[in-house]
Amino acid sequence: MSRTLEGRADLHAWLAAQPADFFSADADFDALVALHGLDARRPALHAAGQAVAGPLDAAVRENNLHANLPVLDDWDAVGAYTGRVRHHPRWREAGRLIYGTGVMAAYGASPVPHRFILSLFYLTSQAGEAGHNCPLACNAGAIRTLQAVGTPAQQAAYLPRLLDPSFDHTFTASQFLTEVQGGSDVGANALRATPAGPGAEAAGGPWRIHGEKWFCSNADADLFLVTARPEGGAEGTRGLGLFLIPRLRADGRPNGFRLRRLKDKLGTRSMASAEIDFDGAEATALGPVEHGFRTVMERVINTSRVYNILAVAAHARRASVVAATYAAHRRAFGQPIGEFAVVRETLAWMRADAAALLAIGLALAGQQEAMDAGTLGPDEGAFFRVALNLAKSRTAALAHEVINRGIEVLGGNGAIESFSVLPRLLRDNVVCENWEGTHNVLRAQVLRDCARMGLHEGFFRVLAARLGPDPRLSADAAAFSALLQAPEALRDIAFRPLADRLATWAMLWALAPAPALADHAALHARHLGPLPLDDAYLARVARLAAGVVRT
Repeated sequence: MSRTLEGRADLHAWLAAQPADFFSADADFDALVALHGLDARRPALHAAGQAVAGPLDAAVRENNLHANLPVLDDWDAVGAYTGRVRHHPRWREAGRLIYGTGVMAAYGASPVPHRFILSLFYLTSQAGEAGHNCPLACNAGAIRTLQAVGTPAQQAAYLPRLLDPSFDHTFTASQFLTEVQGGSDVGANALRATPAGPGAEAAGGPWRIHGEKWFCSNADADLFLVTARPEGGAEGTRGLGLFLIPRLRADGRPNGFRLRRLKDKLGTRSMASAEIDFDGAEATALGPVEHGFRTVMERVINTSRVYNILAVAAHARRASVVAATYAAHRRAFGQPIGEFAVVRETLAWMRADAAALLAIGLALAGQQEAMDAGTLGPDEGAFFRVALNLAKSRTAALAHEVINRGIEVLGGNGAIESFSVLPRLLRDNVVCENWEGTHNVLRAQVLRDCARMGLHEGFFRVLAARLGPDPRLSADAAAFSALLQAPEALRDIAFRPLADRLATWAMLWALAPAPALADHAALHARHLGPLPLDDAYLARVARLAAGVVRT
């Protein structure tokens, strides 16, 4: 056989080595499933893992081809506005597979099994955003908000459809906060809400919405959650209400909105994002109007941030699998490249970091369950608020790094869109880095919360209770307390590296209760400082690099 044929045969062997079940192939996920008491959920996780590795991945790859991306199809044959977005048939196929896992239907259980739901989401996100995984986060925010503050009429009208596992019948939701002048400065929003009848200020009251939203993902959703300022409302976030807008009016016509254009995005390209103008859209208040922004943060944004963590954890895991299987089959200089020490180390780093991202995501989902049940103590509540914002920022950046390392393992092939999923994962991950709060915004929120409410004290107590005495943790706690007293400009800049360290501590806290992940935790700790390069380090690297994919 010629060397050319041998090389191509090696690549075919690499493709054949991809897991047929993303759950059964993932020993690290398996350990966390046991840790979080999800053993009874294994059949559902296996079914989802098989669907994602097989038909979903194939559908998403075709749907994401440039010629198959969503386009506006918003006028009918006789010139009436429809507000439609046209998708390739594979988009609907992907939706059926994702919703068919029961990921949204599980919100109908009481108590809500956040860790199971986020586990299913972690699996589906190994196909990337896939045109549907961002909407899942939006759906979750809408469901949780309706369950918490929706009126009986709102709940009866929308929850059954949002919980329906059939993509052909389900409703999807979206959350529109961003405006052209606002971005992360939500308090600058100017979308206007005008009362449309008596009792408008109460939950479920009737309103009309006027103005524009600038970055509207899942633009073809059935329900829009929007922030808008009632006439005469206070400035800043205090004056914002939260409103629910159905896409269609009772007569089936578009409900007072127009899609101006779709966004030409770097990533998440199979999911339609748009600029939208509202002209008298019929809406109802979701919760009391004066509590709008608080409801958005507690029920919508915090939910989306946990979803974001699990999404990028999935990107990192998939990159680790692609790189490890490639390294086992690609030959250079007479041997598989996975036998070179530096490649083994790269694969081990990728696996350790991917597991850390998953661990903190599931741990925070577990705290959400405790919060819903009213059993989360004050220190744990402080930890959740601080760790969520730190982890959302750090996990996205680390996943970016993991995917880049995977591309490096594939060499020139890693940059080819048609060769592997890695370029698409990288592009999708960049969008995740900026969704639901940029790095700077999240760090600033942590500093504000800790300066105003002293949340860092509970955060460090929770870390110390599990991780035990560690002079490095004590030093970081002292450094953070001192930082809060520094001038604002110096404080904000100096917090960048410290924020990454605190997020690393949170991930080590999430890994610590799982003995099977001790090697992962030890190697992830390199983000706190250099590790000794000795025989123990080499043995740990070899163990992690060898077991990325469980067979």
